[in-house]
Amino acid sequence: MHAGRVNPVIVNYRTPDLVLKCVSSILAHGVAAAEDIIVVENASPDDSAMRLRESLPSRVQLVVAERNAGFSSGINIGLQHVSREFVLVLNPDTYFVDTSIERALALLDEARDVGLVGLDLIYPDGERQYSARRFYSVLDIIGRRLPIGKYWPVRQRVDRHMMKSDWRSGEPFPAEWVMGTGFVIRRELFQRLDGMDEAYFLYMEDVDLCARVWEAGYKVMCVPGARLVHDHQRSSAQNPLGRTGRMHLKSLEIFRRKYRLPLLVPPGVHGLKR
Repeated sequence: MHAGRVNPVIVNYRTPDLVLKCVSSILAHGVAAAEDIIVVENASPDDSAMRLRESLPSRVQLVVAERNAGFSSGINIGLQHVSREFVLVLNPDTYFVDTSIERALALLDEARDVGLVGLDLIYPDGERQYSARRFYSVLDIIGRRLPIGKYWPVRQRVDRHMMKSDWRSGEPFPAEWVMGTGFVIRRELFQRLDGMDEAYFLYMEDVDLCARVWEAGYKVMCVPGARLVHDHQRSSAQNPLGRTGRMHLKSLEIFRRKYRLPLLVPPGVHGLKR
């Protein structure tokens, strides 16, 4: 279907079985040709490299990193090997169930001012994950990380942050940022932006990238119906005091040094710059 147009990039860290399932779904639905798929093995302390060497289709590009410098670094290693028009960044715990990604590629073909498109992430049971977001205020962070976010009026604020109402029309819509779990970006733009900011080891690298896409004069969009199954829920949202929760807060601090993080009013696309 899209062979020759898309380079999927998948970073593995101790998840070879998930990577193999993701790659299999890419091939089964014609999202990309085997030789255009790039799997970065991010120095996992297990037998991932051996498993992937043995089990990946022979034409898939497997790149083994010398050390684990974080998710952003892994994506950037993969970016060195891309050649197609679009880069498809995927978490290993994702897989395709149809060819609906063509909706995202059609939007990129039609609208040259769109630089990055977020896919419609769904859980295995079909529930939408709501992968579009607005840029943060401190209140949004509190609402997302603490139980108070489940109750009125903070719950309404959280729903607005997650842009839930924007999905209702079923039409593509501008998103301030999209989850890095699954998105398509123009290769030329991604390379011009020097890929992901490697200051982020994990989390917030997607928010930062979308901010830079907007700054470069391109739009970030989400496409309802361009489905990608995401078989996981971020643990940082479940336990703000756990290891991943602390890592997310550390990444938020890095983001805050680069961009405005207002107390109450979200900055929007044009209010990010300090």
